[in-house]
Amino acid sequence: MVPTGAYGSWPSPIDAAVAVTHDGYPDHVGMVGDDLWWTEARPAEGGRSALVRRRPDGDAEAVLPRPWDVRTRVMEYGGTPWHGATRAGRGPLIVFAHFADQRLYAFEPDTTAPPRPLTPLSPAGAGLRWVDPRIDLERGEVWCVLEEFTGAAPTDVRRVIAAVPLDGSAAEHRGAVRELSAERHRFVTGPQLSPDGLRAAWIAWDHPRMPWDGTELIVADVGEDGLLHAARAVAGGPEESIAQAEWDAEGQLLFSSDRDGWWNLYRGDPGSGAATAPCPREEEFAGPLWQVGRRWFQPLSSGLIAVVHGRGATTLGILDPQSGDLVDTAGPWTQWGATLAAHGSRVVGVAASPRSGVELVELDTATGRARVIGCGHTDRVDPAYYPEPLVRTFTGPDGRDIHAHVYPPHSPDRTGPADELPPYVIWVHGGPTSNVRLVLDLETAYFTSRGIGVVKVDYGGSSGYGRAYRNRLREQWGVVDVEDCAAVARALADEGTADPRRIAIRGGSAGGWTTAASLATTDVYACGAISFPVLDLTSWLTTTHDFESQYLESLVGPYAEQPGRYRERSPGRHADRVTAPFLLLQGLDDAVCPPAQCEEFLEKMAGRGIPHAYLTFEGEGHGFRRADTMIRALEAEFSLYAQVFAIDRNDIPLLELTK
Repeated sequence: MVPTGAYGSWPSPIDAAVAVTHDGYPDHVGMVGDDLWWTEARPAEGGRSALVRRRPDGDAEAVLPRPWDVRTRVMEYGGTPWHGATRAGRGPLIVFAHFADQRLYAFEPDTTAPPRPLTPLSPAGAGLRWVDPRIDLERGEVWCVLEEFTGAAPTDVRRVIAAVPLDGSAAEHRGAVRELSAERHRFVTGPQLSPDGLRAAWIAWDHPRMPWDGTELIVADVGEDGLLHAARAVAGGPEESIAQAEWDAEGQLLFSSDRDGWWNLYRGDPGSGAATAPCPREEEFAGPLWQVGRRWFQPLSSGLIAVVHGRGATTLGILDPQSGDLVDTAGPWTQWGATLAAHGSRVVGVAASPRSGVELVELDTATGRARVIGCGHTDRVDPAYYPEPLVRTFTGPDGRDIHAHVYPPHSPDRTGPADELPPYVIWVHGGPTSNVRLVLDLETAYFTSRGIGVVKVDYGGSSGYGRAYRNRLREQWGVVDVEDCAAVARALADEGTADPRRIAIRGGSAGGWTTAASLATTDVYACGAISFPVLDLTSWLTTTHDFESQYLESLVGPYAEQPGRYRERSPGRHADRVTAPFLLLQGLDDAVCPPAQCEEFLEKMAGRGIPHAYLTFEGEGHGFRRADTMIRALEAEFSLYAQVFAIDRNDIPLLELTK
């Protein structure tokens, strides 16, 4: 007989350290010869991103010790930070961006030589940044995107496609860097060379569009001088988002486009741009391009194409572009990342499931067999404590669908009292053009195993459900997202799943905005946890980074035409409406949502008698990476809920709430 215990009071082996201190989150996967390489997030090592190598049938090893951190800050969210090439008789060559100074380095892992800089040092790493490198051994260069700051403001920036000499001559002289493309667009991705080397393709867009609103697929001729000539758009536009482009072995362009309402895969002629979709579906074969160099599909030498696709959840499939046949990978994985690598008949990607964390999975397309080859999931606690997600669709205002994952309280050791409903926390994802993932998350289990339910909401504006679903948030940020989260919360209360008096809301970045806006405009929530948020739209326009500096044009409307809307929707302007306790969490090095937003909000809350706490973290930017930070933040959040929900616990550090 399982003992009864008040919700929230249950004992759990999943403490904050177990929930957040996990090494091995792989990303940016690539093949160099027969070896598999990737980056790994290391919270226990100060949040650095390690570069890892796995030889065939061998063990994985980090090839660069601390303090090397393979990560780029281009557009603040970064992107593909490394590339490798094989050299006959000389071993592999790796080029990577180092986070601390944002320089490109060349590294020969089979020698004892340390990495050598390829690009000049910039003051505080702010002047020059690089992303999406591609080594060209024949020319002795690495082609990539150069981001150059030209003034003091975060929007004083230019981006071009550039070539950096591999001999290191540009390490001292900026003039040795060749700019390959004219400065035509505000944003560009790295160039992809055609098999014959005569053409290059890349994606470009301009303010005020975001890449999921509208981009252009650019094709240019590669001249004998090594420059890109006669650049022309062959697909895309203001209302068509191209998220990725590659060449197949026959010299045809492969690209993802949402021209028909979904990011489908197209194959077309690079000259005319005429293209067809070999497998049109009401599914997504790509996603929002938050980072330069994301790859949802990978052409194979056989002519087949490996594709990540789905609605909400995703899977890995192998597409025959001639017949349109699509065969999905067998296995438990319900979410595949936007990073794929291929070598011969092998495809490697990053995948996870509701019962396993993120793993490196290899598919042998010749046999159809999939297996874990790196970062394999290890149960750090008894899986009996893992939550079981319920994939649900709720009904919102005007009858619209709202997708969500519901995680009820769950423990093998306790059950709730028959006369008590459990507390729930609404989790709001960031972006807002992003989505929740159907995977095991021990931070979720940290709450559910203690008797607090979690529901993760893909509110209108989320990706993964087609362009029309994303467009629900156009000029409606602070309205549709708030309404959808509240509708889910009320539905859980009305059906007797959640205690209506004990529902909280939490979110970071854009999710922090929705959390704060929800506390200021609804009476649904008993409290809220707000991380690195947008709080005042008007001031955010002039203080945030360039990539998102005009994002509000589509989310809220043109500021010149709607200044009142910006003021009215900003929770930072309406501190007097916030009556529920809250927690604010903020990284002091955040360039996306600077700490000033929180500080101004707290000044307006002073003396109002609303219990709250403000925790700041040195060395953290937009999103926390260090284990000690994440532990402190998670424990503080639970302490907030315990105090507001009247949960009796003495095993969590007490969060001091002030008024």
